[in-house]
Amino acid sequence: MMGRRKVREYGIEIGKLPIGRKNCITDVEGVRVGHVTLDYPLDAAEGEYVCTGVTAILPHGGSLFREKVTAASYVFNGFGKTAGLVQINELGTLEAPIMLTNTFSVPAVAQGTLRYMLEQNSEIGDTTGTINIVVGECNDGHLNSIRACAVQPEHAIEAIARATTEPAEEGAVGAGKGMVCFGYKGGIGSSSRLVETKEATYTVGVLVQSNFGKKEDFLFEKYRSRRQDLPAALDNPPDGSIIIVLATDAPLSDRQLLRVAKRTGIGLGRTGSHYSHGSGDIVIAFSTAHKIPHHSEKMTETRVQLREDHPVMNQLFAAASEAAEEAILNSLSQAVTTTGRQGRTISAFPFEPGEGT
Repeated sequence: MMGRRKVREYGIEIGKLPIGRKNCITDVEGVRVGHVTLDYPLDAAEGEYVCTGVTAILPHGGSLFREKVTAASYVFNGFGKTAGLVQINELGTLEAPIMLTNTFSVPAVAQGTLRYMLEQNSEIGDTTGTINIVVGECNDGHLNSIRACAVQPEHAIEAIARATTEPAEEGAVGAGKGMVCFGYKGGIGSSSRLVETKEATYTVGVLVQSNFGKKEDFLFEKYRSRRQDLPAALDNPPDGSIIIVLATDAPLSDRQLLRVAKRTGIGLGRTGSHYSHGSGDIVIAFSTAHKIPHHSEKMTETRVQLREDHPVMNQLFAAASEAAEEAILNSLSQAVTTTGRQGRTISAFPFEPGEGT
């Protein structure tokens, strides 16, 4: 298998809008991504293996609790065990990193993220209210000995500490280490789009944790239709899940963000997903355009936001769908063939030319 690359390097271009410089969620200024990857044998005699991790997405490099950002979430199919979405949708704000991990590690990651935020903000739970921790998950139990609960609170803290504005690592890293997508190796993928107007240019970035679909669902004919030598895919994988994180610097209300977030489902569907019964298909979106102070003595606040009927909204919708589709493909194109528990191996999908192309 040659070096893994983003799908554009294989000549596959998605949509019409231009991409950002890094083609990554970190093209949205200030957004940071960090990973911790766990990859080691646990009990060789029993075939147990740790193949999992944690991914952290930070909206900016300041105090997320003191300077919240506008946020929204949307559930396409609710077979998931996330934390923190109820308050996001009630208040329309995000005040902590968005954390991704495996299903059984949500409590540990939430605990670690809480510890990190308490260390950063002495007033939380003392002179002011509590904090809303946000964690998304997918089930990596095919490759990872998920019952071992190998992810610890310290791994969440480490992922946050490692977060940078550099292009995010993609593929079988962080929370994506043990993920399977369309029967092939999935994981973390990212992409971005630029929405250019006369008045301003806005960036939409998407990062996914892909873990869904069967080989027969994948519309790979759109991307490499004549490939004849595809490696074997996992037969009858469980329905799986996907977490989609969308970031933008466009000045949107939480309601407008919700509308944009819903359009990522179009990109998801274009790859072949139909939101299976047992799939947790969830998007969490935020805008960095406004910093919302935790403390204020003012009764009112003034914000600038886009007009609902301006053509730029349609461009943002297109950006969300295009970036989501390409992020999913990048999660596949940059993943590597991975062996985990019980010696199970999941092959990387070969986007590069092969026999018959």
